[in-house]
Amino acid sequence: MRIAVTSQNFRTVTGHAGKSRRFLVFEATAGTAPREVERIDLPREMSFHEFHGEGAHPVDGVDAVITGSCGAGFARRLAGRGIRVAVTQQEDPLAAVQSYVEGSLTPLEPGQMADHHHGHDH
Repeated sequence: MRIAVTSQNFRTVTGHAGKSRRFLVFEATAGTAPREVERIDLPREMSFHEFHGEGAHPVDGVDAVITGSCGAGFARRLAGRGIRVAVTQQEDPLAAVQSYVEGSLTPLEPGQMADHHHGHDH
């Protein structure tokens, strides 16, 4: 499975997934160590906070996104694209992916909010 991790610095898991423009992408299967296969660096207009288009998005094709925090809208929008979202307090992207693959990092239900501490008017 392909798993993207929000990482604004390409080193640690970062939060506010909707505004994230950088993702580490891992290929992971049970029983083997995940390996990084791609880095995505989006222009501002392609962050999910800004992207409202119906077309393809560079994050499409991953099975899950792991982040430090996100709002309910982010989880809903990605669910609509067939992508699960999981929130972690782990800072190490590789460890977070490993936890997800092992089943100890549970995906959010669409619309569930996690660690998102500000309001939006949209």
